Amino acid sequence: MSHQHSHEPTNYNRAFIISVTLNTGFVIIEAVYGILANSLALLADAGHNLSDVLGLLLAWGASILVRRRPTERRTYGLRRSSILAALLNAILLLVASGAIAWEATQRFFEPSSVSGITIIGVATVGIAVNTVSALMFLSGRKNDLNIRGAFLHLVADAVVSLGAVLAGVAIVATGWLWFDPVVSLIIVVVIVVGTWQLFQESFNLVTDAVPAGIEPLAVRTYLAELPGVAGVHDLHIWGMSTTETALTVHLVIPGGVPVDAFLVQISQELHNRFSIEHATVQIETGDPNYPCSLAQNNFV
Repeated sequence: MSHQHSHEPTNYNRAFIISVTLNTGFVIIEAVYGILANSLALLADAGHNLSDVLGLLLAWGASILVRRRPTERRTYGLRRSSILAALLNAILLLVASGAIAWEATQRFFEPSSVSGITIIGVATVGIAVNTVSALMFLSGRKNDLNIRGAFLHLVADAVVSLGAVLAGVAIVATGWLWFDPVVSLIIVVVIVVGTWQLFQESFNLVTDAVPAGIEPLAVRTYLAELPGVAGVHDLHIWGMSTTETALTVHLVIPGGVPVDAFLVQISQELHNRFSIEHATVQIETGDPNYPCSLAQNNFV
């Protein structure tokens, strides 16, 4: 059998420390001024930012746990914690969106005065805080779903803060108080749109679906076309974490077990072509006297 192990996940401790500190401080400032200005847009953004702090803490904790070494009981370590954190982050954002939408709807029926100048000032600070924080996760968003969750939280916040600034400008210019709940609902749309893909991908990984970006048929075709391979069965591809993909497969090679170089080549090609870092390959000769019980398609 062949095994291919992955590299250590990237350490984002510094980015998390800075982002959590900046966002926690901003949540406090925004909540205080949101109450003073009687602005739902600011309070909604503060609530969303608070969920982001919790989300960042979840992602940070998962990024630490994922580097824990395997044990006899947890043979893969705690890699899957990063997937769970991404899923919880998505759920957290969707729940927060529902709360904001409900409160905004109430404001349409019971409008109240708000301070447009205060909204503009506080939300401008929010744009700066969230943009700086998001940039620190920019490089890791493509390769790590957990980091992408943190990145999406922060980008959404920057856009939301921009919306709050626009609401403040509109209120100052026109005096129309309904701009505040309208912007709050726009905030909800931005959050949901940005979160839905994160929810889908993390849910798929939790349920052991083939990770996005990997075509199972292409993997099967590659394995079936290897020299000497007469059959491929019991192929499984799943995410060990938000950055690592595993594969197990049975290859039928009537000519017998090949040399180690052949197995190493398979693992290397699976890594290079499909970003599959942890491959386990079982070789069989197809002896009819000892058939593999897992040879049937869709049999686990």
